[in-house]
Amino acid sequence: MPKLPFIVLLLSLLACKGSAFLWCYHCVSTQPGCGSPLNWLWHWTKTCPEDDDVCVKIIEEKDGETMITRDCLSSMRGIRTDIPADHYEGCRPAAVDSKLGNYVSNSIKELDIYRNYYDNTTWCFCFLDHRCNDGLRASSSVTLILGLLGVAVFAYLT
Repeated sequence: MPKLPFIVLLLSLLACKGSAFLWCYHCVSTQPGCGSPLNWLWHWTKTCPEDDDVCVKIIEEKDGETMITRDCLSSMRGIRTDIPADHYEGCRPAAVDSKLGNYVSNSIKELDIYRNYYDNTTWCFCFLDHRCNDGLRASSSVTLILGLLGVAVFAYLT
């Protein structure tokens, strides 16, 4: 039965995909090629440090100006306080932190202590595919793996 080793190999690749570290783009839209759309030839990916990490794409808008930040969620936890509580696939508005900057007396408005410069902040989360924080399109390699698994099962049954 030459079909059985093919199915075992395919299932082991699928099992290894879930246990490996996630690769995410790491850039800000002020860097060339990191805007929308992302030029993947200019920006390398980094492996996220945690096993259950998520790739994020933060879209901040004000008066036609758009700032896009791409990174791992674990890297953003120490910097940002407006992370939504729901980290599942998809995009959602930023959380409001009413206590941010309460005990700070600062006259330099460029520091944005209250984090209220941008009118609209959207967090996009993805974890089903490597390098998935390049855009809002569906991941193609997950579909490819599920298709190959279906072909393998069909080939085994016939």
